[in-house]
Order: sequence, then C-alpha cells, then structure tokens
Amino acid sequence: MGNQAECSKNIIVNPNFDKGLQGWSASYGSTLSICDLNSIVGCRPCNGKHYVSASKRSQSWQGVEQNLTVSVKPNVKYKVSAIVRISAPWELEADILATLKLEGPNSYMQLGRVKASKKEWVKLQGTLLVRKVPENVIFYLEGPPPGVDLLVDSVQIKPEDHLDEGPSTKSQTMAFDQVQDRAFPDVDAVKVVHNSSFEDGLQHWSGRFCKISLCEVMHNPVIRPCKGRYFAVVSNRTASWQGIQQELTGRLEANISYDVNAEVRIRGKISTAEVLATLLIKKKHSEEKYITLGRVEASTEDWVCLQGRFILPSLPDQAITYLEGPAPGIDILVDSFSVCPTPHPKPSPPPTYEDPKFGVNILQNSNLLRGLDHWYGLGSCSVELGFGAPKVSPPSARDSLQCQTAFSGKYILTTGRKFTWEGPAQTITKSIQLFLPYQVSAWVRVGEGGSGVQKVNVALSIDGQWVTGGEVYAAVNSWKEVAGSFRLENEPKEVMVYVQGPSPQVDLMVANLQILPVDRTSRMNALKSQTEKVRKRDVLIELQSPSEPLSSVTVEVKQTKNSFPIGSCINRYSLDNQDYVDFFLKHFNYTVFENELKWQWNEPSQGTYNYADADALCDFCSSHDIPVRGHCIFWEVEHNVQTWLKNLSKNDLAMAVQNRVVDLVSRYYGQFQHYDVNNEMLHGNFYTSKLGPEIIPHMFQLTHQFDPSAVLFVNDYHVEDGRDADSSPEEYILQIQNLLSQGALVGGIGLQGHSNVPIGAILCQTLDKLSVLGLPIWLTEVDVSSSNEFVRADDLEVVLREAYGHPEVEGIILWGFWEGCMSRDKAHLVNCDKTLTEAGKRFIDLKEEWMSNFVGNSDAQGQIQFRGFYGSYTVTVHTSSGVVEEQFELIKGDDPLIVKIGI
Repeated sequence: MGNQAECSKNIIVNPNFDKGLQGWSASYGSTLSICDLNSIVGCRPCNGKHYVSASKRSQSWQGVEQNLTVSVKPNVKYKVSAIVRISAPWELEADILATLKLEGPNSYMQLGRVKASKKEWVKLQGTLLVRKVPENVIFYLEGPPPGVDLLVDSVQIKPEDHLDEGPSTKSQTMAFDQVQDRAFPDVDAVKVVHNSSFEDGLQHWSGRFCKISLCEVMHNPVIRPCKGRYFAVVSNRTASWQGIQQELTGRLEANISYDVNAEVRIRGKISTAEVLATLLIKKKHSEEKYITLGRVEASTEDWVCLQGRFILPSLPDQAITYLEGPAPGIDILVDSFSVCPTPHPKPSPPPTYEDPKFGVNILQNSNLLRGLDHWYGLGSCSVELGFGAPKVSPPSARDSLQCQTAFSGKYILTTGRKFTWEGPAQTITKSIQLFLPYQVSAWVRVGEGGSGVQKVNVALSIDGQWVTGGEVYAAVNSWKEVAGSFRLENEPKEVMVYVQGPSPQVDLMVANLQILPVDRTSRMNALKSQTEKVRKRDVLIELQSPSEPLSSVTVEVKQTKNSFPIGSCINRYSLDNQDYVDFFLKHFNYTVFENELKWQWNEPSQGTYNYADADALCDFCSSHDIPVRGHCIFWEVEHNVQTWLKNLSKNDLAMAVQNRVVDLVSRYYGQFQHYDVNNEMLHGNFYTSKLGPEIIPHMFQLTHQFDPSAVLFVNDYHVEDGRDADSSPEEYILQIQNLLSQGALVGGIGLQGHSNVPIGAILCQTLDKLSVLGLPIWLTEVDVSSSNEFVRADDLEVVLREAYGHPEVEGIILWGFWEGCMSRDKAHLVNCDKTLTEAGKRFIDLKEEWMSNFVGNSDAQGQIQFRGFYGSYTVTVHTSSGVVEEQFELIKGDDPLIVKIGI
C-alpha cells in the first residue's frame, strides 16, 4: 500500500504503459504502438513488460504526448524523468527532448534533453515549473530526425519533495536507477556543432545556396589547414549572406551562455573582408530572426579567429548557424567552427593587496630631487633636467594624494625624438599589484617644431603590449594636466611607464608624473555626505486633530519610489526572456533602446524600413510607464553609417537626412523624452565632411521642429576618463558652445560612461567642468568590466556614487545588465541563470540605500521631522482610533516640505 501511495504522486497517467496507451496519444501525426520483449530485435523493456514506439515520424517534433492540464499545479517544482532510446535502420545518436506546450497563448518550455542511441536505454532528466496553469498543458517527447522511431519505456513527473521515489516495485526501481544518466552533462563537454573540424568530411554541413567542398591543401597560393587535417571551402557565392551552415535545432538551451569560435580566412580579388557568424532562429507564428554571433576581419594571408558569445532568451523551433559576410565571388575558408556552452568557473574571491600605500606615488624619484635617477629615454631620444615646471600637483590628483607636498619645479626634457613613441620612461614591474586601480597624473608641455597642439600620452608597456594611462593635447607655451588610470588583471613579466605622442623632433617636457594606488573607501564616505545635501530634502510632518492626543503618535514613513532616473538599455530580443523583463521592471525606471532606433536598423537598405522592433519596445515601455531616451537619430562615425548612405551624392544625402528626421521623429512624436541627435560627434565627421558643418545645427533644429517636447542631447565617450585627447571635457565644451552659437538647440549633455578603470576624482572633475554650460548632464551608457566580480562591483559603485552625488547630473542609464545581452564582456550584473553577480548585489544595495524609510514618534506639538530622498512616499499614522494613511511627493526644494495630516 505504501509503494502504491507513493507512486500515485507521479502526475503521469499510465507511466509504464502497463495499461497500453491509456492517457497517451501521438503528437502531430506520428503513430504509437505498444511493444514488448519480442517487438524489436535486441530491445527489451527496461521497466515492466511494455514500452511504446512512436513511428512514421515525418517531423522532428513528432512523438508521444500526454495532457497534464488537470494534474499539474502552479508554483510546484516537479522532477521529470523518462527512460528512452531510438530505433533506426542505421547507427546514429539523436537528441530526445522533453517539452511542455502551454496553450492559450501558445508557448513552449524545454524540460530536459538527452543524447540517445539504438544500443541502450538512457535516462532523460529535467524540471518542470509553471507559475500559472494556462488553458492546456501538453507534455511530449520529441527530437530525433524524421524516419527515426522514438521509444519510451517509462515517464515520471513528481513533485520535488518526492524526488527519490522510484516505480512501484523494487525490481523496477533498480532498473530505473541503473540506466545510464546522460541528461545535462558537464557543460564543458557539450559541443553543439557536430563535426566542427571537418574530421568526418562535410557530414552535418551544407551550403547556404552555394557550394562547399573539403580541402587538405590548396595551391596558388598554398593554404594548409590551421589545426586539423581538413578545411572547408565555400565557393560559388552570389550573395554576401551565402556560406556554410549547420542546423542546431534541439541542441541549444535557453538562458545558457554559448561561446562561438571559428578559424576563417578568405580567397578572392580583395585582401580583407568581414566574416560573420550568424544564427537564424524560427518560431511558430513569428518572423525569422537573425542574430550576429561574432565577426572578424578576415584576410587572404592567414587564418584568423572569429569569436563571439550569445544567449537565447527562449527556445526556437528551428535554429541554423552559418558563416557569411564577404562580397559575392569571394570564397570563405573555414578550418573549424564550434559552438560550446561557456565555462563558468566559480567567481574569484575579493582581491587582497599587500600594503598598497594608497595615495603614495609608486614611481621612483618623481620629484627629480636625485636628478634623472631611475629615468631613461625610450628609444634613441635624450633626456635631461629642466627647470620651471609647476610646483603643485595637477588638480585631479590632489584628492588622491596621501600627503600634499611642494614639488621641485624640475621636469624631464626629452630631445632628439625620432618617433612618436619616444619619451622618458621608468620600469615599475615590482611596484604593481593586480586588480588595484591606479590613477595617473602629470604636467606635460611640448617644445617648438610641431604644428599647433600635440597629443601627449602616458602609456604602459605591459609585456610589450601598449595600454593608455591618459592623453591630452599639450601646447608650447603652457603646462597641461594629463589624467587617467589603469589596472592590471593578469600577472605581467615586465611593466614600463613612458610618455609619448608628439610628432618626431618635437621636444617633450614632463613634470610631477605620478601613479597613485587609489583608496576608494574614503571617497565613498565623502560622497555619502555629498549625496545627503544634493538628493535629499527636510520634511516636517504635522499631525492635526481636534480630539486625538498629538504626542508620541507612531508615524511610519516609507518611500515607494525614488524619482531620480536610473535606467538601462533594452532590446527587442531580450523581451522574450521573462526573467530579464521582471528584473528590468523591478529595478529600473528609465530606458533607451540599444539598437532599434538607429538608422542602420530602421533603414538598412534604401527604402527598406524596419520599425517593428522599435514599435514593440515603445508599446512595452508605454504599458509600464517607462520613459525612454531616443538613441540615436544619426551617427557621425563613418563605420556606423550604412553603405547605401555613403554612396549617395551630396544632394541625395541631404534629402536622406531630411527624410530620416521627418520619418522617425514624426512617427514617434511625444514618445521619447530625449533624442541623441547625432551620436559621437567628437569621434567622427561623416555628415559634416559630406554636407558641411551647418548640417549639425540643421539636424537639431529639424528634430525640434517635429517634436518640440523632446530634450536634444549630444552624446560621446571617453569624456569622463581622460583616455582620449579628442574627447576631453575641454573639447566637448568647445563643441557644445560652437553648436549653441550656430543655433543648435542643445538641451542636454550625454556622457556615455563606458569606463575601464573609473577614478572618482577624474569623473568628478569632468562633471564640474561641464557644469559651466548650465545644461543637464546624463550618464547615458554606463558599463564597467572586470574579470573579478568584486572589482566590477567597486567600479560600478564609483560611477554611480559620483554621478548620483553630483548636483548637475539628472539621470543614469546602464548599458545593459544581463549576461549575454551586453556589448562588453564581464560587465553584467545578472548571470543568465538569474543569479546576481557581486556587481548586481552592489547595485541593488545602492538602490536600497537611496530609499528613505523612517519610523518615529511625534513630539508634543504633533510634529516629526526627517530628511528623505526625492520621490514618492506613504505615511502611516497609528492612532488609538485606527490607522491613517497619506501619500505625498518630495520634490527638490530648499525649505523643508510641510506635510499636514489630519488624524
């Protein structure tokens, strides 16, 4: 009786087919039959006396199914187990999938998968969890190719608190448990692409409307495989999207990160061409989607490695991956092409530093009190001492220095420079600690001989690889501050710092060069005090009552919403992932579309429009009351401009610009609070070079004409970190002033915030400089990246606290948060399995810190005071006669807000 009671917890009816096909049916037209010991040669039942065979399968999704609508419960986690194998007239392995179809509306959930063969029974395992039971819940087994019979011996779906239960008899339990468990193997061992190195010829591969062939060695010129014995040649290409392909249907999982690697090269009349790895996914009743998995500039000279990473938010009904890209007539050569689950090592512990000496310069003899001791000229240049440098530290370093000391006024003069990279240098290998942020600071100046200002760069040579530590335009007659930062995350053999940049024969002067380990803790504490002043206001609650005593009344204040905009970019593809959507709606109150509003997305070829994705995102934001930034109408950087635009005449290009504004801005009138009118104008000049500088003010004026309610922004990168002289705060200010003088209606300043090693003092100095323009400042595309999650969390906190604590910053937008849905690697806050990274935990902690909640008792006059962050509040007053609840909005103001509540 006990065994029968336990077995009844299995929600599958007739799990061992002891009652024939009762409860079961064929899915989508296949034929089911009951088999026993003698039905198929060499195939005995594993449990009991029978198993079922699904035959005459013309589609991979045909198999055996059962309706679970009545038996499955919402919010109950079930374990799924099935004993399966295949039967075919040839030897093969095939995936068998357990799938759940949720009808009304239709959606599909993959529960588990296993690789099966005709040789033995295998166990498929997985889990089932539905939050809400829809109109119909259909469980079915599917997967093998058409013509292959699917055999099922038994199925169990049991609540997780009964996971160890087996079938109803002891012998059956032993048989079930002894079946080899191949479900969800070690992720590192799974290879999604079959025959990835062509060791089995072209098996599993096909040409996408082109010819593919196998080659061991190619002549004229001689080309040999890069790794194995063979490579594939893709020829007879008449379109750029043609290439070698393989179907991956049934081999991919949702919310798993996959790495893409391919060794490729090209052959043809051109020397280089871009090769892309693309994934085509299809779903029932929806349009095809094309996802770029990775890209690389390939050449005719050598093999290059294409790399990428992707995550599917939901399972497609069909998935095909292929290589494409070069122009028609150009052959693609492929040595290997693999797609494998991303290895996920355990997160590294927080880094430990050995006596970091925060705020102490790690350079030797920086003040030049011992002459040129420890300094040398890199290359053939000469170094000597000069006099007349500033005797104070550059401004950005003053807050970071542990001790403020006067400098000697000496500087290093570098002469006889034959190359731009020549300058004063010092080896600092033994002074560097991994994962520690270093701030770079120096005074620089150039000598006569160059034309105008000259770029000067503080550089790090790390085992021969160049890394920038800061860059600035320097002049002849004045000293200029250079400020930047760097961090090392891998153990180096040799590290050298040197100053470089001016044209050959131009003398270079360097003074007070400092590399300071940064203590972020002390600055964080100062920023908390600053935030109290900038983002809070005093509130006085006055209780009023003709009869109730006003003294010692308990008042509970709860902030329900912080009004400061903290958002994230989103994209149409990620909205298919409900977990992604849930996190976004819970933690962000502003957004911007990652790509869907860019011109190359909306009109990839002339006259061919795609607004469907942007429309869908607008509908999503409207339905959840999420304000949106419009990014971007134009993009000034030439390599981000569509080819068809580049080929237009001047008049046709001017007309295309006009039409772009009219089409886009009138279509979305009133739906975007901001527009980035022309993105990254400090880093490109496509439209200005083609149409003249007056085109930029015209873009702003035209946008304002068609949507006067939108605030129009400039938007650029590296303004806030000192890494690029072309986008320094001074250059940005000059550009904005010029635009305003020409009638451009610039209403806001966008700092993208793609920070490598954010230093609070440098970011704060940038914000202070930009504040002189009197325009609102937004950090529009914030992301930080580090292989150590704790360092990433520290970086993110630096940027968020500096921005939130600065009075001129009016909003912060992150450039993504979900693993696999970000343009930068190792930058995400949430793993694809929904767990938080350390950066994600820090982000949520900050959001909670910036909410004001308070409980206290009123004084004799019925008053109670507190200081709270701007936003929405609920006040609950507990009196002897009951509870009174009121809401109020705390907006910016100098005087205390008085909230009167009758009780």
